[in-house]
Formats: sequence, structure tokens, C-alpha cells
Amino acid sequence: MFTLAEVASLNDIQPTYRILKPWWDVFMDYLAVVMLMVAIFAGTMQLTKDQVVCLPVLQSTINSKAQPSTSGKADFTTVETTTGQGEEASVRTVSFGSAPTVTPDVPLSRATSPQYQPTESSQELKKEQKDSSGRKTNLDFQQYVFINQMCYHLALPWYSKYFPYLVLIHTIILIVSSNFWFKYPKTCSKIEHFVSILGKCFESPWTTKALSETACEDSEENKQRLTGAQSLPKYVSTSSDEGSPSASTPMITKSGFKFSADKPMIEVPSVTILDKKDGEQAKALFEKVRKFRAHVEDSDLIYKLYVGQTIIKTFKFIFILCYTANFVNTISFEHICNPKVEHLIGYTQFECTHNMAYMLKKLLISYISLICVYGFICLYTLFWLFRIPLKEYSFEKVREESSFSDIPDVKNDFAFLLHMVDQYDQLYSKRFGVFLSEVSENKLREISLNHEWTFEKLRQHVSRNAQDKQELHLFMLSGVPDAVFDLTDLDVLKLELIPEAKIPAKISQMTNLQELHLCHCPAKVEQTAFSFLRDHLRCLYVKFTDVAEIPAWVYLLKNLRELYLIGNLNSENNKMIGLESLRELRHLKILHVKSNLTKIPPNITDVAPHLTKLVIHNDGTKLVVLNSLKKMMNVAELELQNCELERIPHAIFSLSNLQELDLKSNSIRTIEEIISFQHLKRLTCLKLWHNKIVNIPSSITHVKNLESLYLSNNKLESLPAAVFSLQKLRCLDVSYNSIAMIPVEISLLQNLQHFHITGNKVDVLPKQLFKCVKLRTLSLGQNCITSIPDKVGQLLQLTHLELKGNCLDRLPATLGQCQLLRKSGLVVEDHLFDTLPLEVKEVLNQDTSIPFANGI
Repeated sequence: MFTLAEVASLNDIQPTYRILKPWWDVFMDYLAVVMLMVAIFAGTMQLTKDQVVCLPVLQSTINSKAQPSTSGKADFTTVETTTGQGEEASVRTVSFGSAPTVTPDVPLSRATSPQYQPTESSQELKKEQKDSSGRKTNLDFQQYVFINQMCYHLALPWYSKYFPYLVLIHTIILIVSSNFWFKYPKTCSKIEHFVSILGKCFESPWTTKALSETACEDSEENKQRLTGAQSLPKYVSTSSDEGSPSASTPMITKSGFKFSADKPMIEVPSVTILDKKDGEQAKALFEKVRKFRAHVEDSDLIYKLYVGQTIIKTFKFIFILCYTANFVNTISFEHICNPKVEHLIGYTQFECTHNMAYMLKKLLISYISLICVYGFICLYTLFWLFRIPLKEYSFEKVREESSFSDIPDVKNDFAFLLHMVDQYDQLYSKRFGVFLSEVSENKLREISLNHEWTFEKLRQHVSRNAQDKQELHLFMLSGVPDAVFDLTDLDVLKLELIPEAKIPAKISQMTNLQELHLCHCPAKVEQTAFSFLRDHLRCLYVKFTDVAEIPAWVYLLKNLRELYLIGNLNSENNKMIGLESLRELRHLKILHVKSNLTKIPPNITDVAPHLTKLVIHNDGTKLVVLNSLKKMMNVAELELQNCELERIPHAIFSLSNLQELDLKSNSIRTIEEIISFQHLKRLTCLKLWHNKIVNIPSSITHVKNLESLYLSNNKLESLPAAVFSLQKLRCLDVSYNSIAMIPVEISLLQNLQHFHITGNKVDVLPKQLFKCVKLRTLSLGQNCITSIPDKVGQLLQLTHLELKGNCLDRLPATLGQCQLLRKSGLVVEDHLFDTLPLEVKEVLNQDTSIPFANGI
């Protein structure tokens, strides 16, 4: 026989699951244990003490005369004593043997009869009959055992025999039904995960800190209300986001859990400081809660399974009650048995007693009482399940009590689990809500961030950029550390991939800050911080994926000088930069747009009166509409790069103040329109590099003021003489073309300082080239040049000479006459450098500082 502990183990669950067991489940578990005790106790009693005792029912004869008896198939003798009316006793002896015999009843009162003489044995028999009571059957022990077993199975009702086992089976079914949702794999994994997260959230130091700070805020607010209205200004934060910002200025509006630096808080010292380990654990919990919510809210399997098992238990209760109540009266102490074994025993009817009848009846009544209580609890559970929508859970009360106004409501299995937890202790849901609040998560990130990025660590990351300015670059942080704003001497601040960047009022301490980079960083600013940026910021870089990510306050920086926009500005989103958007940028001088434009946004004309430089870098999208350029009358520098232009846009010829034009990386094949540049009197730099230009028209001579001409990476095969009529030309770049020779007319460019013809097919250098005595840079690499004339020594101002990638076998010794040329500026193979005389190499290896200064 099994023990109660072995069967009760079916009712065991993990101790941590107790928070999902409401009072009715706990009560039903205890009832199930009691029913198990009843079943096991009844089974034990039945196995050890249950038995039936039977006696045969004898046929009585009241006749005073002897009656023949013909039944004699048993091997025993029955003696009956009968008393008649005349007080005469008679004895009938019935012998059961192989042959029937008949013994007549002899009246005992006839002692004087001559036919019958009393003897000594008859007197003794009379004495025994007088002393004994009841009737003797003279059945032997084996026959009694046999008939008892026969009547146990025939006379007793089946319920009396199997009652303990039925109770045990029913109870096991109820236990399994109660805990099936804890065992089913698809729900068990979710429940286990939920309980694990809930326990960690409950014990997390961050939960204690957040709730304690909220409680301190509430108590402080109550104190303010009690002290009167005159004390209110003392506690109101001076930060602009708690004020009333104007509708036109995009400010940070704090909602939910407020952490104000100006508001005194009564905090428990033990929870004020959150160490790094606790902070990392809390951040991991936020991520786990986020993923668990997304996973569990998709289905309602746990809810359906719990409802299903409750319905099964209710139907089970009704079924047990209906059939069990009918068997209460069938359990009786006395039973009549007709075993039909007269040929073995000699009797046809027996009267039996069941010794466990009263005990079983009392146990059955107890079991019915328990199952009724169990059933009523099941009915209450069903009422609770359908009384309110358990697939929705609102944190409204938690939001009111804890000031976490951003805690979202949840649904489906997530909501059902929280409802179950509330039946255990509502404090769990309140603490769990802390990890559903974005405000709480942002505050945790802020604390962890400030703990990690101290002032000393930030100072180590400050570097000097190419403009010799102090620069700090922060990449992929959860926010902007507070210590950043203590670097008052910082010139450039770069914030990249910081989605929750907030710029507080402390930025007003950074008086040297003039350049700000926001790379995929939609930063929010407070009112005071915005005022500071509006007055002091000069250069702003904004890199984005969609135009909606550009902070609205960017368009209100009235003292901004340079604006760089890098991101998607397709035709559908161009309207986002509306006419009113750029109107406030009254001092904007440089506008750089790197995007995928198909037309120049018309609203750029808002800054036309003061814009001096416009740069548009497309990603290969063809720029079709350029009419807006005509209104940019004050633009001095214009760059249209990678815009798939096939010709020089006519709108450019209206820009009378244009000084530099860059049409790099387009698809321009012909530049016949270059004659129109003669009207642009101020044009000094023309960059047509990285195109498909085949030849240079002779009309280029009309652009007389041109000082720099860039035609590299085209398809030029020759340089026309017209190019060398540009007397003011100081820089000529025709690198990476197919030019085979340098015309002798190059000597006409007496002001030429930089000449680049790298990557062509030049094999001979004309001596006229070295008449350009002002040359400082001469790039002749990757050609087919076989020798360098000695006249190269005439280039006294030469500082950079590139000869690498040619067919040279030696270098001229006259290189030593180039006073400003040093080895660092001589790009040539090492073995060619070794062919120079020793004294020339010594000159080239000299310190460059003094000669270079003298040359300048």
C-alpha cells in the first residue's frame, strides 16, 4: 500500500509558483489532501479489517410428531430440540451420510413407555440441551471461510467494496486538473519565466530605490500643501521643462516619474547609490520584461487552460455528487446471501454482517461533504473568471500611487498572470510595474551612465581635431552623461547613436561650445538649454534616417552659421522642411545637404539672401529641377555632387556672385556651355572632375578670371592651347585621363603653382614646363616618363614632386637646387633616390623648418 506522502506528491508544485495560487486554489489543494487521507484510510481499513460473517438460515419444525427428513447429503449431524405445548421435549437427529436415514422424534415425557426405556446417555443429552442456547450447525471452519468469501462478493453492494479506490481515483484526477497549467510544457515555460522575472523585479534594489524616491516625492508634496501657498516657490524647479514653454519651441515635457534636481528629496541612504552591478542587473531586467511582454501578450493559452481545468473540476464535482449520493443508503450492516451452493454446504440462504459498514458510511458522508465544499469553490472560481475581463490588466491604481504615469496596460496571458499575482499580494504588481515604465528605465540608464562616465573619464576622451579644437565624441550610449556639461572648455561635441539624448540647462556652462554633431540622435533640449544654443551655436551637423528625426528646435537657431543635413530627403518628405522651417535661420551662411533629392527644395530660398555656400551631395539620384538656384544670388560656392547631371545646369549662369563651382561625380560629357561662364566675373574655381568629358572647348578662354581648373578622372586625350591662355590659372589638375603629351604652351602659365597630370600617358616632359618657376607642386606619377630634364633645378619654390610609377633609371642631380624640396615631398622609388649624389641626398634630408620658412 502506498503512503499519503507518495500520493500527495502529485499536488506538489515549485515553491516559487505559490504566488500564482489564489486562496481558492490553496483551499482546494488542502481539501484534496483531506480526500486523499479519507481514501487511504478507508483503503487501509478495508485491506486489513474488512470482512463478512455469515450464518445459515435453518428450517424450523414446530410439529410434535416425528417428520421424516430426506435431506442428507452432508457429512455432519444436526440435533434439534423442539418444545411443544405439553412441555414435552423431543430430539430430532438428522444424519447426513452416504445413505439417508430417518430418525423419528421421540417424546421425552414418555419415560414409562414399555417401548422406550431411559438410559444414562439420554439423561446426559437432556442436561446438555438444557444448558446450551441457540442452534448448532456443525459447519466446519473451511466451510465458514468459503461461504464468507462467497457472500462478500455476492451480498455486498459494489460501492461498499470499491469506495476507497473510487475516492482515490477521483481525488487524483482533481489534483492533476488543479495543477495541469503548471505542468503543460507550453504554459509551464511561460509561467517559469514570469515567476523568475517577477521575483527578480521584486528583490531588485532599483525597485526599492524608485519606489522610495516616489514616496519621498509624495510626502514632500503633502508637506508643501500643508505649509501653505507661500512656501510653494521654494520647491518649484527652475528647469525650463517644468515651466510653460511657448508653443513654437519644442521642449522636453516630462511625464510620469519626475526626478527634479531642484526638489529636495528625503531618501534612504542605503538605496540612494546604486552600484554598477545592481545597475547592470536592473538594465537586464528591463530588457527581459520587454521581451517577455512581447512574447506572452501574443496569446491567451494560459488563461484558456486555467479556465478549462476549472470547468473540468466543476463537472467532475457534479458527476461525483450525483452518483455518490445514491449509494449512501446501500451501505448496510446486515445482508441476505443466496450463494446457490447448496450441494456443498447444505443450505440455500445465509444471513451476513459487514463489520466495516458503519465506518464506510461515515467516511462516505465525510467525502460527500468535502466534495460539496470543493464544488462550491469551483463555482466561485468560475464566477471570478468570468466576472471581470481577466485578459486585460490596468496599472491605473499603480500609476496614481507611484506617479509612474507611463506604465502601459497589458493584455492576454500577461494580464491574467498579473491578476493571479494580485490575489497573492498586490505589491508584486506594483513593483513589477516599475520595470514596465520607460521613465523608470531612462532614469536607471541615467544613473548608470553617470556612474560609469565620470568627469575624469570624459576628459581622457577629449582630443584635438584638424582645426585644433577640443572635441569630444560619444558613441552608442544610453544618454548624455551629466559630466559632459562640466567640460566648459569644449569646442566640439559629437553625439552619435544616442536615441535618448537630452540636453539640460547645464549646457549653458559650456561657453566655448560652437559646434554640435547629432548623428542619429534626436536630442531633446530644455528651455534654458535651447536659449543658450540659439544664441551661441554656430555649426550644427544632423545625420538622420528620416527627415522626421530632425529635432524641431534645429530650425529655430537664429544665430546658426553652418547647417549640415545628412539623410533621406526624398520628394515625399521634402515638405517636412516647410517654408516656415528655415525662415528663422537668419544668419545661416553654409547649407550642406547630403541626401537623395530629385529637386532643390523651394524653401531653401528662405535663406537665399544671406546664404554664401550651398552643397548638395546626392546618392546617385538624378537632380532634375534646379530652378530654385536662380534665387540664390549671393551664393559664392556651389557644389552639386553625384547628381547624375549630363550638362552644366543653365540656372548656374544666373549666379553672378558665384566664385567656386564643383560638379564632381556627375555624368557630364560635354561642356560647350562653358562660354556662359564669361558672365560670372567672380568665378575663380571650376571643378569638373570625375565626369565623362572628352574634350575641352576653346571657349574656355572667355573665363579669364579662372584660377583653379580641376578636370581629373575624365576621358581627355589632349590639352587644347586655349587652356594655357588662362593667365591667372594657379592650379591645373588633369590627372587620370588619357593625355599623351604636355603642350609647350604650358610655359604661358607663369602663375601656375600646382600642376597635376598623374595617371596619364605622358612619356616626355617639355623643357617649357620648367619655365613655370612658381610651381610648388608637380605630380607626374604613373606615366611613361623615361627621364627628368636637368632644368627641374629651376623650380626653386618646388615643395612636392611626384615621380613614382614611371620608367626612370635615375634622378637628375639638379634636384639639389630646389631649395624647398625635401625627401618627404619627393615621391619616388627608393632605388631611384639612391642614384642621387650624396651631397644632394644630404640636402634633401635636411630639416625642413628653416629653408621652408625662408622660401615662403
